[in-house]
Amino acid sequence: MTTWVENPEGGRERGPRGIVRAWIEVVVRPRQFFRNGVAPGDQAPGLVFAVVVATVYVTGLFAFTPERIPSLAGGRAVSAGLSLVAVALLIAPGTLHLTAALQTIILIVTVPDRGGVSETVQVIAYAAAPCVISGVPSPALRVVATFYASALLVVGLREVHETTTTRALIAATVPATLLFGTVFGGIPAFEDLIRSIGLI
Repeated sequence: MTTWVENPEGGRERGPRGIVRAWIEVVVRPRQFFRNGVAPGDQAPGLVFAVVVATVYVTGLFAFTPERIPSLAGGRAVSAGLSLVAVALLIAPGTLHLTAALQTIILIVTVPDRGGVSETVQVIAYAAAPCVISGVPSPALRVVATFYASALLVVGLREVHETTTTRALIAATVPATLLFGTVFGGIPAFEDLIRSIGLI
């Protein structure tokens, strides 16, 4: 699940510059990005990308709402640092691969002729790009990030697994709800948003 292909055909550029370019491309030109930037077996850049997105999200969360920092050891700063290390090394990779496993099971049912697991891992990782802003305490921004990330997941599944939009939408619904709606806080943000405008 963590294969690093040194010279992938069509894979992603490595390093900080590659991460920034991937973020811009997937947000601005998602169809082209998923068509050209996802290579079989080339999971490492996608994994790094997902870790960076998750770390930026948690950093924003802690910066804007310090009360969200768990009490671990050595005060708030040390606790925040330990939490970020845990996110980068354990939580983000684990969440990505669990979501990919769930997504793969759903794809087996909905898209019989599909790409491999490594492509699915990459699609989920890059679809999370908008969630870098989810740490900002704005329900509207979090909702936008959630819906855009979900749309990117649908586009990515459609392009990479060469299926229809309907099948991709069906396949993406549960993973998107769990990852973007729950882990990145999209569902609570949506509830806060509609509550603030008096709909509930």
